[in-house]
Amino acid sequence: MSTYAPSHGKTGTAHPLDPPTPAEIEVAVAAVRADERIPEATRFWGVTLDETHARAVIDGASGSAGTRRFTLVAMPGGGAEAWEVVVELSPGTDTGAAEAGSPADLAPPTGEAISWKAVPPNRPGITSEEARTAAQACRDDADFQAALAKRGIADPSLVMIDPESIGGFEPEQWKGRRLAWGTVWAKTDPEDNGYARPVQGVVPIIDLTTMEVLEVEDHGVVPMSEEAGPIEPGAWGPERPGLKELEISQPDGTSFDVDGQKVSWQGWELRVGFTHREGLVLHDLTFMGRSVMRRLACNEMYVPYLDPNSTQYRKNFFDWGEYGAGPLTNSLELGCDCLGVIHYFDAAVLAGDGSARVIPSAICMHEEDYSVLWKHTDMRRGMGQVRRSRRLVISNFQTVANYDYGFYWSLYQDGTIELEVKLTGMLSASGIEPGDEVPYGTIVSERVQTPYHQHYFALRVDPAVDGVNNRLVEEHAEGEPDPSLDPYGNAVRNVREPLLTESVAAQQTDPTISRHWRIESTEKENRYGEPTAYRLSLPDTIRSYCRPESVMSTRAPFIHQHLWATRRSAEENFIGGQYPNQAEPGEEGVHVWQQQDRSLDGEEITLWPVIGSHHVPRPEQWPVMPVDRIGFKLEPDGFFDRNPTMDIPDPHSSCAHHGEHGGENGTHSCH
Repeated sequence: MSTYAPSHGKTGTAHPLDPPTPAEIEVAVAAVRADERIPEATRFWGVTLDETHARAVIDGASGSAGTRRFTLVAMPGGGAEAWEVVVELSPGTDTGAAEAGSPADLAPPTGEAISWKAVPPNRPGITSEEARTAAQACRDDADFQAALAKRGIADPSLVMIDPESIGGFEPEQWKGRRLAWGTVWAKTDPEDNGYARPVQGVVPIIDLTTMEVLEVEDHGVVPMSEEAGPIEPGAWGPERPGLKELEISQPDGTSFDVDGQKVSWQGWELRVGFTHREGLVLHDLTFMGRSVMRRLACNEMYVPYLDPNSTQYRKNFFDWGEYGAGPLTNSLELGCDCLGVIHYFDAAVLAGDGSARVIPSAICMHEEDYSVLWKHTDMRRGMGQVRRSRRLVISNFQTVANYDYGFYWSLYQDGTIELEVKLTGMLSASGIEPGDEVPYGTIVSERVQTPYHQHYFALRVDPAVDGVNNRLVEEHAEGEPDPSLDPYGNAVRNVREPLLTESVAAQQTDPTISRHWRIESTEKENRYGEPTAYRLSLPDTIRSYCRPESVMSTRAPFIHQHLWATRRSAEENFIGGQYPNQAEPGEEGVHVWQQQDRSLDGEEITLWPVIGSHHVPRPEQWPVMPVDRIGFKLEPDGFFDRNPTMDIPDPHSSCAHHGEHGGENGTHSCH
C-alpha cells in the first residue's frame, strides 16, 4: 500500500477556541497546586476550555482579550472534597530578547485560579492512572489471590482487572466512598489476549481514594476456558493470499487548507477542537460563506449490559462522563487507521498525576472519493453528465478497555454533514459451564458467552443555520384525510409541527411515517418564501427494554428519547449531567433542564440526538469484532434554492468513454 507522507503537528494561527496546549495545561495545574488546599499527592481529572469565555474573547468583550480560561478538577484525597477550579491564563509578555524584525519572544503565560467550587469526592471521573493502580491493588490483595487460587490461577501477574464505575450499585456498607468494582480475566501468558478468558464469579470492590480492596465477592467457581483468543498475524493460520496493493495518491496535493486548527475545503470552513470529555469536536462550521453549525461532538456514551449474571449486572457505563474520551484517544497510524494523504492533529490531555500528556496524531483528516455525486443519461440524445463525489473525513478513535470506537465526521460538497460511529474491539465476556443455557447472550467460545448489551451515543448539536437564532420543526408524512381532495386515494401531505418550547421537544423517531426534523432559521428565507433549514435524520436508534425502575433506566433517562432540544445554556453541557459518576440516578441532565420549558423559537438552541446499537453478538465477532456502523445525518433542506453542486468540475478527463471501448452512444463511464 502506498501513501503520501502526512502533514503533522500544530502550526499556524492561534485562536480562542483552540484546544489546550501542553504548556497551558502545565501552567493551569501549577496555579491550582499553588493553593494551600491542594496537597502534593492531589490527583486530577480533566482540563476543559471555557468555551463561553472563548466566544466572549472572539466577540471582543471588554477585558477578555488574549486571556484563556480552563476548568480542571482536583482531588486532594483523604475523603476531602474535590475542587472544580477555573484558571485564567494571561498571555506572556514580550521579553524584548527578539532581534529587530523577528517575532516577539514571549514569556510563558501566567495562570490564576479565579474560582473554586466544591465537588463531592466520589463524583469526579476515574483516571487511567487510578485504574492501573487499582488493578495492581487487586493483584496484591490476599483475598483476591485466594479467589484466584480456587480457580487454579497461581500467578496474579497474568490476571487483568478492569476497574469499572459502580454507579447505581454502591454496596450499602461502602456508601459515600469513591468506588470501583473489577471485571477479571486471566492470560495464558504475558502476550495473550486476556479478554478471551473471563474469570467468572470474582468481583473485587475497590476504594479508589485509599486503593484498598474492600471486599472480594466470590459467586462460585466456574472452570475457565482453555482457549486463548490471539489477534496477531498468523495466529489462526496462514494469512489470506491474493490481496493486491492499493495505491491512494494525490500528486497535486490535498484540496484542503489548514491554518492551525482552522480547515478550509470545498466551500467549508471549520475549526477542529478536542476536549477531555468528548474527544473530537467541530466548531463554527460554515458552508459557502454561510453559518451552518456552531458545535458538533459525541457528548456522551452510555453502555448498559442486559445480563443479570454476577459479573455483568452492574455494567452500565457513562464512558465519557466517568472516564473521558480525551485520555482514551488513540495515536493513529498512517496506512492502517488512516489511508491516503493525511493531515494529523495532535492533542494534549491532563493526566491523573497532573502532568500534560501529548497524544500524537490524535485526529486524522483526509479526502475520500465517494462514488457518484449525481448523474443523468439522456437516452434520446445519447449523452449524459456525471459528477464524482468527494468528502472530507475528520476522525479519531477511542479505546475503552475491551471496546474500540471510531468517530468519523464527513463533510460533503452538497453541504451534508454525516457522523459514522465505528464499533470494534473485543466483546466483554462471561464464563459458563458446558451445557448451560444462555438466555441473555451468545456462546462464542469454549465456556465463554458474550452478553447482549446496548450502546447509546448522545450527540451535541449546536445549530447556527444562517445565524444562531433557530427553531426546531418536526416533519412527517400523513395521508390526505379529506376524500374530496384525494379522489384517487394517493395524496400524501408532509406535515410540519413547530416545537416551540422545551416541554414538547423530547421526540422519538418513527420510520413508518418518515419522521425527521428541520432546523430552521428564523431570520432568513429562500426564494420560495420558506425558512432556510437543515434536515436532521436519525436512521440508527434503539429503545431500552429494562424495567422503568431499573438502574439502567433511571441513571440515564436521556436514552428514552431519540432527540431532545433545549435552550442553549453555558451551564448545561453534558446530556447526562456534569458528574455522572456515583450520582443519584436521574438527578441531573437534559430531562431536568427541559422542565424549565424555555422558548425554542428564534433562540440559540442545542439539540441532543441519541443514536444507538442493540448488540446481539455473533460468533463471527470473536475474538475481535469486525466494524459495526451507525450514524446520523444533517443535510440542507431549503438552505439553497437549487442543487449547490452544479459547479463541481466534469471528471471526463479521467473517465473512459463507452464509445471508445465498445460501448454505445459514447456516454461517460464514471461510476
